[in-house]
Amino acid sequence: MNKPSILICTVGTSLFQPNLEALKKGLSNDGIKPEYRPLAEAYQRGDWPGVAKALRPLPASDRVCGAEINSIASLLEKEYIPADCGLFFLHSSTDKGRDIAAILKDYYLNKGHALVETVEVEDLQDEDPKRFRTKGLRNLARNVCRIVRERSAAACAINATGGYKAQIAVAVLLGQALGIPVFYKHELFSEIIAFPPLPVAFDFEVWMRASGMLYDLERTSDPVPASTYAEEWQETYESLVERVPIDGQDYLELSPVGQIFHETFRERFRTDRSQVLPPKALQKHPPRLEKDAGWPGEHPEVEVFMKKVTDEVEQVVQCATFYFNPDLPQRTRFRCGAKGIEGIYSDGRFTVKFRVESTAKTPGEQAAVVASLNEWLSRQQT
Repeated sequence: MNKPSILICTVGTSLFQPNLEALKKGLSNDGIKPEYRPLAEAYQRGDWPGVAKALRPLPASDRVCGAEINSIASLLEKEYIPADCGLFFLHSSTDKGRDIAAILKDYYLNKGHALVETVEVEDLQDEDPKRFRTKGLRNLARNVCRIVRERSAAACAINATGGYKAQIAVAVLLGQALGIPVFYKHELFSEIIAFPPLPVAFDFEVWMRASGMLYDLERTSDPVPASTYAEEWQETYESLVERVPIDGQDYLELSPVGQIFHETFRERFRTDRSQVLPPKALQKHPPRLEKDAGWPGEHPEVEVFMKKVTDEVEQVVQCATFYFNPDLPQRTRFRCGAKGIEGIYSDGRFTVKFRVESTAKTPGEQAAVVASLNEWLSRQQT
């Protein structure tokens, strides 16, 4: 196994509770070993640089040092990572998470690690379980994928020892999706264990077909009515979303698995697009506004949008309207429809649906064009 040069570490609170809290209690009754006294006193003062300084003389395998230091020490001892490995500490959106991450950064900057960074994971907290599940774990996946994307999968590994237990499941799934090893050390284990990448893969074509829904759910912070995606829904999408009942109606949010799925294949599509997309259109035609489809002869922005789609997405030949509803707002996106590729355009008041003629000849090529269209749309909306 190649040694990763970047270790992405989740951060928990075991350093503070129970470890340093127990030492602090020992100060009052002199029930503390001399080597721990500077550490306990610095903790009692809230002196985080002092805590980092007091931790350095202790053996890194000492349980008092906490899960993160213990597990990294085990990785170094087993030579799974080089001694100067770059470290990213992903911590919760809490005061304890920030404080412990600051201590770890200070501790490792003085141990020869040239790259040591802390990353706060928004909504990863323990006060609101729903926010933790629907947003915190998604943001954890998003941050890990960003680091892997910037540093390359071959250079990265995940240490999922610290933090909430749900993070372990997310980390293992991330490892499988991204093709990187995941490490974990339970407090009762004598050494760290590895979850190497397995020879399994998500379905790329499922992502391409679902890309409109996935891009749409990712860019909103509010649940979306499940009925929005009813016409394009497939059973395979179920694990990608969280269903939220509101006033007797089903709403959808992107699940942590869905976030991992989307992040993984969005990046793969960027690198493999030339292998899955059909050839460029040799000839392009202006948009068609079909009056027998209820087109009112208004809303010039729709024609502008369809022309922009045709001009800027290489595989598109022409767009033609087939549906108009003046009173039904929808969510703008592209999808695989019963009769081919469909575009949905809405300004929040009316909805227009249009067919997208392209150079695609097979269902797989159609799915790839849909993914390319939704990727294009995502760039327009950022």
